[in-house]
Amino acid sequence: MGCCVSTSNEDTTFDHVVSLQKLQSLPNRICSNGKSRSSCIFTQQGRKGINQDAMIVWEDFMSEDVVFCGVFDGHGPHGHLVARKVRDALPIKLLSFLDSRRNGSGKACFKRDIKDESGEVEKDLSAEDEVNSMWREAFMKSYKAMDKELKSHANLDCFCSGSTAVSVVKQGLNLFMGNIGDSRAVMGSKDSNDLMVAIQLTVDLKPDLPREAERIKRCKGRVFALQDEPEVPRVWLPFDDAPGLAMARAFGDFCLKEYGVISIPEFSHRLLTDKDQFIVLASDGVWDVLSNEEVVEIVSSAPSRSSAARVLVESAAREWKLKYPTSKMDDCAVVCLFLDGKMDLESDCDEQCYSSATFQSNNHSGNSVESGDGQKSEPSLQRNFTVRTSKQNETCVGGRGESVDVEDGTSSAEDQNWLGLEGVTRVNSLVQLPRFSEERPNF
Repeated sequence: MGCCVSTSNEDTTFDHVVSLQKLQSLPNRICSNGKSRSSCIFTQQGRKGINQDAMIVWEDFMSEDVVFCGVFDGHGPHGHLVARKVRDALPIKLLSFLDSRRNGSGKACFKRDIKDESGEVEKDLSAEDEVNSMWREAFMKSYKAMDKELKSHANLDCFCSGSTAVSVVKQGLNLFMGNIGDSRAVMGSKDSNDLMVAIQLTVDLKPDLPREAERIKRCKGRVFALQDEPEVPRVWLPFDDAPGLAMARAFGDFCLKEYGVISIPEFSHRLLTDKDQFIVLASDGVWDVLSNEEVVEIVSSAPSRSSAARVLVESAAREWKLKYPTSKMDDCAVVCLFLDGKMDLESDCDEQCYSSATFQSNNHSGNSVESGDGQKSEPSLQRNFTVRTSKQNETCVGGRGESVDVEDGTSSAEDQNWLGLEGVTRVNSLVQLPRFSEERPNF
């Protein structure tokens, strides 16, 4: 199957990318609860204050066969504004960079596993590598430009506020992914027995990952956990016990950018197969209480595709109540992208039930709503593990994670240990801290 980055003059998407003011008029772009031709999205406010999660699906992103989707989880005093700014501006920056590359180099295509008449597999690896390199460069430069814009923004204070970003571009059978922070992408796929399995596509970039911790310490930042959160490592300034950021990469958070926190995304590319069914992007409010397998099961068994994101968020809300009744539920945002490009046909009654069920669920919970294949090389985290049960606190869960080389953005797999926190909701950035003992674990 070939992958083509078209430079046809008939592509008109770039003509719309003029200013943020025109975003709302762009066709096939949704960023509030609802559905599109091939996806559904849903967010629900937690109990920590304003909803700081944002999400987007943009179909016909570059051409008819390209979809951009992303989830952004803000933190800090202005995290909700940062997340929304990134949601609106990051896709445009990606478009602009790709547009400039296309105008400069013309049409770039590659073939992958094409059989000739004799049945032999032909590969044009050099062309494939060229396109893969182009996409990686596009993600790297777009993320860099996004962080630069936030730093120079006159009306948005990002010194102690920031956002995660997990973004996916689907072009034909190709997935291009960029990720910073601890939002996550998981794919539902069928194995050789036609059973649904969960494949983790991104890694939660926490400060305790060896390569992340090494970089932070090399830049004079500190990584340690508070006594009342012994299993939530945070990033601290070298000279002050602040701000306590619970992730190693983020947009914003400029108080820590000189001390090892970066906005360079972990980039990866994956070729889809006919076994792959859907992709779920979600903020950590979902992964804190549901495993990858549980998420895939909930989405695949939802009454309808268009309700899958809502059903998943409602399931997460119930799990928060059942598992951690004394904790404050985190914000949840979900994007479900169905890879066959189809959505089920629903009646008007179904749509009304969608809204009705949403409001009933929120009224009951007190929360408001804001507008696979099992390969060993895949990461296999079961939950975000910032919140755990007492039994789980007895052991540390192992997983396989990828870490990116800061210099060139390439990924490698290595074993990681993932720890958790029982009984409280993690705050991603403490900013101002209560006094605590000077005794700290050695890292």
